[in-house]
Amino acid sequence: MAFTEESSQDLLQAHDELWHQSVSYLKSLALTVALDLRIPDAIHHHGGGATLLQILDKTALHQSKLRALRRLMRVLTVSGTFSVVQQPPCGDDDSTVYRLTAASRFLVSEEVSSATLAPFMSVVLHPISQSSHARGICAWFRQEHHDPSAFGLAFGQAPTIWEHADDTNAILNKGLAAQSRFLVPVMLRECGEAVFRGIDSLVDVGGGHGGAATAIAAAFPHLKCSVLDLPHVVAGAPSDGNVQFVAGDMFQSIPPATAVFLKTALHDWGDDECVKILKNCRQAISPCDEGGKVIIMDMVVGYDESNTKRLEVQILFDLFIMMVNGAERDEQEWKKIFIQAGFKDYKILPVVGSLSVIEVYP
Repeated sequence: MAFTEESSQDLLQAHDELWHQSVSYLKSLALTVALDLRIPDAIHHHGGGATLLQILDKTALHQSKLRALRRLMRVLTVSGTFSVVQQPPCGDDDSTVYRLTAASRFLVSEEVSSATLAPFMSVVLHPISQSSHARGICAWFRQEHHDPSAFGLAFGQAPTIWEHADDTNAILNKGLAAQSRFLVPVMLRECGEAVFRGIDSLVDVGGGHGGAATAIAAAFPHLKCSVLDLPHVVAGAPSDGNVQFVAGDMFQSIPPATAVFLKTALHDWGDDECVKILKNCRQAISPCDEGGKVIIMDMVVGYDESNTKRLEVQILFDLFIMMVNGAERDEQEWKKIFIQAGFKDYKILPVVGSLSVIEVYP
């Protein structure tokens, strides 16, 4: 498909609109979790306004769930269930005060208020609350550790979805390939010359069946492209074409190349895992003066705060990816893991709708 400047932006807006519609059910999921944890009661207990630490204490959640609670409350704030009345200095939102709104005052339990509508909301939310996802994430919030993930608790399977060579894995690969067919050409048009020109070799880490790598190789024929993925994924990859497939584990090692490409791969993992992956990337790539870098396509939450629908998509998708112990990160969260992995600098290019391209330099 040939894109014009206007059509690229129109298509990205349409892409964001579809994402917004498809993840809007997570507002109901977040409300279900809030009722299950009795968050409205916890805020009511503190006079109608409470910090994250006060909510954590009153709901008897473990300290390890503080970040997850912050992410849940971000969704509930965006959806209007609660409001934020105090923004903290220096970005430390642990002191943010969350208040009951007119709507969430109806969500306190019968033990607290006779004017409650919580029982009725439980009826409305019953299909959501009885779903595997809701039961899994509610149980996950109550456990002390992060493993198994909410996905593991929901479906009684291995800790991560990526370990399955089954129908779920096939659906994932097909879906990610479809995303690549749309997003990668947009990325190449918007910033391809700046990002990929001068690179001799590229490893697409976690690249599935090579949708992204194939498009990049077609745009830059001189570029030697390969894909690293798990053995059962590589086993189903196409054998023809100009992309080489390597079976391996990004947590162990990454084949050497001028640059490494990570498309929506890091958001599947927690910070410690991301640091480990990025350290392996740093060992694999060339020095900075020889063009070495890591190229990431992922969300940078709130980087364009003027687009409220895009921001809401990012925040809702963050709750979705929490099911596998992943995270959508803002700039400061990205910066933290880059520094911990030993990188010196980075540049964010917000050119792919809800996603951005991040160049990270050793």
